Amino acid sequence: MSVSKTPPPASAAPRASQETTPAGSTGSTRRGPRRRVREAVTAYAFLTPAVLLFLALGLYTLGYGLALSGATWNGFSPEWTWVGLDNYLDLLYRSPVYAPIVRSAALHTLVVMIAVPLLTVAISFPLAVLLNNAARLRTMMRTVFFLPYVTSGIAVYLAWQYVLRPDGGVNALLRALGLGTLAQPQGFLGNPATALPTVIVVMVWTAVPVGMLLYLTGLQSLDPAMLEAASLDGAGWWRTNMHIAWPLLRPITAAVILLNLREALQGFQTFLVMTGPEGAPGGKTNVLGLQAYHLAFLEQMQPTLGLASALGWLLFLIAILLAALNLRALRSTT
Repeated sequence: MSVSKTPPPASAAPRASQETTPAGSTGSTRRGPRRRVREAVTAYAFLTPAVLLFLALGLYTLGYGLALSGATWNGFSPEWTWVGLDNYLDLLYRSPVYAPIVRSAALHTLVVMIAVPLLTVAISFPLAVLLNNAARLRTMMRTVFFLPYVTSGIAVYLAWQYVLRPDGGVNALLRALGLGTLAQPQGFLGNPATALPTVIVVMVWTAVPVGMLLYLTGLQSLDPAMLEAASLDGAGWWRTNMHIAWPLLRPITAAVILLNLREALQGFQTFLVMTGPEGAPGGKTNVLGLQAYHLAFLEQMQPTLGLASALGWLLFLIAILLAALNLRALRSTT
């Protein structure tokens, strides 16, 4: 005897799905906040060591340096002697020993701050224009010009120091070309008249690759149709680049100038490696950053760490002021 199976009603399946859907959605809604909490805890766990490291080596160091700038200390005595703003006043005008040295270093720093950015811009932009027009050799030449920047700074400075010696490659090349009158028997870094210009040339040689790459990026982002329209209207190579491309790249020019101003103001490793901590010859290459290093480490137990810290804070304030002026000038031109 066969039993006939009746199929379930058509409304049963939808009803089952309607019954299970809210349960599933409730589970997923409950899992959502838990997952977010777990992700937040994981993120904070990864961020906490970096924040603690910044607090220990960042804010603590800044506070310690600011407190030290108002004291005299030789680095070894157990106590500081609080002097307030005397360190700043001694550096600026009051001390007959340190104020003249700081003024001379400030003059050399000002020369570097003017010469390095201007020469970097004057060389980087034409190089970028030439590379932008040379489509076939662009990649190779860009790599060649960028090598000075990626090479280790100390190795580059030592190599320059070697070729600038009295018996170095520069003097030998000048004599071979019949320009022996331009050779320097004392070396280009040993002659007081050529020492600072020589270091400026090395700094520009190191800074040009970054400026050139920034300008090249800016030129490649310009609309080619605009430059072609200018050439069709009769504008030559010079007018097209100087009156059309150059004004459009003012933000890049501001960035290049700001980068080189910062390096000229605060960077001292070039001078330290090439001319020594005394700014040889005769202090002609002594700059503010090098003077701060000298006061901090080379005064032979003299209590000048406070002076070095005060000079460092003066450099920091000047850098902030220059950055603000540069930003304002950039906003006024855009």
